[in-house]
Amino acid sequence: MESLFCCPICGKGLGREPGRYSCPRGHSFDLAKEGYVNLLPANRQHSKAPGDDREMAAARTRFLEGGWYGPLRETLCALVEKYVPQAPALLDAGCGEGWYTAALAETVAAMGGRTAGVDLSKPAVKKAARRLPGGEFAVASVYHLPLGDGSVDVLTDCFSPLAAKEFYRVLKPGGIFLYVVPAPRHLWELKSVLYEHPYENEDRREEYPGFRYLDILPVETVFTLPTPQAIGDLYRMTPYFWKTPRQGARRLERLEELTVTGQFRIHLFQRL
Repeated sequence: MESLFCCPICGKGLGREPGRYSCPRGHSFDLAKEGYVNLLPANRQHSKAPGDDREMAAARTRFLEGGWYGPLRETLCALVEKYVPQAPALLDAGCGEGWYTAALAETVAAMGGRTAGVDLSKPAVKKAARRLPGGEFAVASVYHLPLGDGSVDVLTDCFSPLAAKEFYRVLKPGGIFLYVVPAPRHLWELKSVLYEHPYENEDRREEYPGFRYLDILPVETVFTLPTPQAIGDLYRMTPYFWKTPRQGARRLERLEELTVTGQFRIHLFQRL
């Protein structure tokens, strides 16, 4: 079966066989028992275990499965239905544990299409492949995507690194790019506990060569995290986990519940 992925060594298309992927030039990549493939060459690994670690992947899985970000996921699926042609190929770049990917894949499958996801974190990709056995998942960098030129109709990026040149390369002309970023007061209540003087996120419209803006859509939801575990899971999946002063983390640890605002921006682009 032909894959959406291509060989990270020679760039030729990959075929999916029982237990492995292979290309016409003889390069072969084993399929892990969870159903994903590692397409990150050793010379592109900057550490022995790149990407988010197992504990962070587990925390994000628990949080997202609580459904707190459901409105964002529903909006992404609705945008795919509205803007993407029938039988699309979708890539979720920086797919993490596949919580968004699974819903997007269901939407795409109803349109006769197929889905792939890539992430730098092996623990996250393992979870994604288990969550969506019908999809294709690879350990890979968004800055060196293992996909051919003009191979996908829609690309999603939810809070992951932006690799605009690579996204342009793999999207077909007219393809859709959905880029999710935090809005100014995203997680404001969490930040107000962690920091004496919390700051708003930057809210800007930025143009990227080869793309044109179609829209910027706001999504907002307010939810109450009912346990210290849920609060800690949200904290661990944010950048604040790595840079918060200890006294701020202690204040958070004392909370039994926390009402939080999720405030997002979906930047909708079309590839020229």
